[in-house]
Formats: sequence, structure tokens, C-alpha cells
Amino acid sequence: MKILIVGSGQVGYFLCDRLSREGHEVTLVDQDEAVVERAQDRLNVLGVVGNGASAETLEQAGIGEVDIFIAVTNMDEVNILACLLAREYQVEILIARTKNIEYTCQKAVLSKEKLGIDLLINPEDAVAEELSKLACNSKAFDVAEFADGQILFQGYRVEKESPLCDLTLTELGELRGMYRFIVVAINRDNTTIIPCGDDTIQAGDRIYIFAPPQELPAINYLLQSERLEKKSTHRAFILGGSRIGLQVALNLEKLHFQTKVIEKDEDRCYKLAEQLNKAVVINAEGLDVQTLVDEGLTDADVFIAVTDNDQTNILTCLLARQHKVRRTLALVSQPELIGLAAELGIDACISPRLAAAAAILKFVRRGDVISLTAVEGSNSEVLELEIGKDSGLLDTPLSALHFPRGAIIGAIVRGNNYEIPTGDSVLLEGDRVVVFTLPEALQKVERFFA
Repeated sequence: MKILIVGSGQVGYFLCDRLSREGHEVTLVDQDEAVVERAQDRLNVLGVVGNGASAETLEQAGIGEVDIFIAVTNMDEVNILACLLAREYQVEILIARTKNIEYTCQKAVLSKEKLGIDLLINPEDAVAEELSKLACNSKAFDVAEFADGQILFQGYRVEKESPLCDLTLTELGELRGMYRFIVVAINRDNTTIIPCGDDTIQAGDRIYIFAPPQELPAINYLLQSERLEKKSTHRAFILGGSRIGLQVALNLEKLHFQTKVIEKDEDRCYKLAEQLNKAVVINAEGLDVQTLVDEGLTDADVFIAVTDNDQTNILTCLLARQHKVRRTLALVSQPELIGLAAELGIDACISPRLAAAAAILKFVRRGDVISLTAVEGSNSEVLELEIGKDSGLLDTPLSALHFPRGAIIGAIVRGNNYEIPTGDSVLLEGDRVVVFTLPEALQKVERFFA
């Protein structure tokens, strides 16, 4: 497909990289000549310097032949205007990133339907939702739900004392009668592999698993991780009273957390207090550790840093760990800092660019993709697909289907039941299939299920 992307910020660059790797013809438009040159040097994309909301620039970029138009600059108005221009050129799919809640709330005067835009993305909502899920989990650094919550995808770090260390996947598979989950990938030394039976889990690995929610207590026990669910009341500190911080606080209130929000701007504190029901709002600097300790930081179960400064988020999480906070979560926008934060011991880092990119990639995918999660640091993805009645895969054992290398089916959901697949498993009409795929196998997986 021919794809035109306006804006080479973190989201735009990430999409150019991912989509060009998959063989799509990608054109990038940005006003910064140096940014465009860098993208052309590093990626397989065509760059055009100019205003993405200019008809002249869009024509120069070949708008008349484009299948998908994506506007992801830092300005809502530019993104929307660019999509409106692209609509006049009969582009089939229009996508815009927006930060303003006025465009995305249910009562918006200018909704995506009225604007004629297929997808308006506000990544802050997805970030807040993911942080809320991670706050309830004791050890996972990545969490996603599939098949209406019947299957969980989670990432765990393997510590030296873990009983998983030095186990082969075959040996782990023998424990399935006791632990119903499957390891679909291992990340080691910045390389992600689809493991085979002889592969061994090592200390320091990041493993990705599929499991139903009811198996999490057993998995946490196996991984020797404490569970937040043991306590009747959980305590959370949220640093940053932005829209993300507010939404996380509201979500945690619903989950009965005792929540304290730290915000340095006094006026913003008053606004937060008006919108929150039970959470306590504290006017203080995040690095004012003594104030946080006086407010009960050492008794907190989770510390969540969501300021607009990556370094502040990372540093305050480290300070929280020093004061025995059991779980620390940080909002980190810069890709190069995410791996560093993990190495320093922060439990999970959430990237706004991935939240936006995952929603956009779902629109680009072929086949019956129901949901999609992009995995930070590996360019991998988790896809949920539905098997249609005309599929050529029906009633055939998986062992006979020649599934693409570099991908693995982690779960098959049939109605209210699920199955960890084996070679003898078969697919039926209406099944939901959850697949982990490396980037080089993605197009083959799409064709396999198309």
C-alpha cells in the first residue's frame, strides 16, 4: 500500500520505520529539512519538505495515489486540516492524532464522523488505561488483554532466584498441568526470539506469556512475585496532575486504591481536587522526597510518575524504590530512555508513541484484526484475529498448516472457552486467535489469515 505520513515526531518516525519494514511505500512530509533527510538516510522512505496542511506540498508527495493518510504532527489543527485536504483527494483511510479532548469525547462538536476522518487518536487515554492495569499487577512490565479479557499477554523479567532459570521450554511445558500458560517469546540482549523446546530461560531474560486471568495467582507464585491482591487496601502515589495523571487517579479510585496525587502547580491542584472523589491532592515538587515520605510514601504499593519530563519520571521512580515502594511505573517518551529505565530497576515504562502507533497500525492491517498491541523495544506485535466462515484454515490441524516462522499462535478462544494450541488443534469459524509475531513474519501472518 502507499502510505503518506505527515509529521516526523516520535509517532511519525516509529510508523515510518515499522511500515516501511513491512514493504509498504511510505512517504514522509515534515517542515524540518534535517528531520526529513535523517529519515531518508535511515529508513526506506521518500521524504518531502513542506507544510503537511498545504495542498501544494501534498500534491508534491503524491497524495492522488495514496491509500492511507496519517497526520501525526504536534498540532491538532494541522492534523485535522491535513486530513480534510486529503479527503478532497479521495484518500480511502484518514487518520489524525489529537491531544485535545474536545475532538474525541462523546459530545464533541467536531467528532470524527462530522469531520469525515476514520480515526482520531488521543494516546493519553490509552496510556492512562495501561498504567492503571499495570498498577494492579505485581511484576509484569507489559500487560494487554485479548478476547474480551479472556486471554492476557504479559511480560515478566526473570530474576536470578526465579525457579524458571535454566529450565528449557520442554521442561516448562511439562508443568502445564499445574500452570496453564505459554511462553511465546524471550527477549535477551535486545534480541527477541520465538523459543523452541531446547531453548533455556536465563536470569535477566524478559519473557512474554499468554495466560487466562485465573492463572495469574499460580504464575505469580511460580515467578516468586508478591501479589497486590493479598491486601484489602492498596496505596498509590501519582506524580503529575496532567490529564493522564487525573485519568489514572480516577481509574484507581474505582479500583479502591487510596490515592495521592502530587502536583507542583497550585491552580492545577484546585482543579484536580474538584474532579477527584476520594484521592488526596498534594501541592509539592516531585523531588521533595521528605514531603512525600511525610505523606506516607514508604507505605505505598505503587508509585506512578507521569510528568511531562522523562528524566523527572525516571529519577523520582528510583527515589521511590529507594524508599521501599514495591512497584514503580514511569511515563517515558524517549525510546532510548525506556531500556535504560528498565535496567535501573523501574518496573514498567509506558510510551505514548506506542499507544498511538498501535491504534494506527490496526487500521493499516489486512484481514480481520480485532485488536493489536505493539511491543516496545522489539518491533514485535500481538494480533487478535477472527476466523471467518470462508477461511481456508478451517478444520485442519495446525501442524499441517505451515504457520510462518517467526510467529506463534499463543491462544485460541472459542466462545467462553480457550485453548493453548498444540499441533493437533484445529480452527473453527468464529474462533479468536491471538498471535505473537516478529517484524519479519508480520506480512506472512497477515497473508496466512487473509
